Amino acid sequence: QEHQCSCLQTYSDFGPNSGCYGYLCIMTKTIFIGSDHAGFELKHILKDHLRNKGFEVQDKGTHVKDSVDYPDYAHAVAKSVVAEPDSFGIVICGSGNGVNISVNRHKGIRAALAWSEEIAELGRQHNNANVLSLPARFISDDLAIAIVDTFVSTKFEGGRHQLRVNKIELDA
Repeated sequence: QEHQCSCLQTYSDFGPNSGCYGYLCIMTKTIFIGSDHAGFELKHILKDHLRNKGFEVQDKGTHVKDSVDYPDYAHAVAKSVVAEPDSFGIVICGSGNGVNISVNRHKGIRAALAWSEEIAELGRQHNNANVLSLPARFISDDLAIAIVDTFVSTKFEGGRHQLRVNKIELDA
């Protein structure tokens, strides 16, 4: 079955929460989210925002504000995204660098570190990014929400970009 939102994006598989939410079109999609202590507060803001938009959000931790090791939660998100290929991941730490490096170690993950809407958009359009990495200490909550909305609503352009994306994975 095919559905076309009022924004003219077409979906062939959609659930009860799919459709056009003003400027943000979504299919019912799972988003796995994780952070360290520096991203804890922002993670909860984004979880609420995404759930209000109709996404299924699964929190992979941390669940405490105490100092923790960011790779533990980044790896949990990456493993979940790899296991569910139609999902997205969001990882958050102070600079975004640590979680971005960690998730990109996983075969099948293409994470984009974004501090602006344009960078998030390009990560999706040109790199088919399936994980968004955010620097909690360098962006406002409102900007983070705008970045996330851009990321989840932007489609991969394919074409010449697909040829480049195909060259990212290493066999060994």
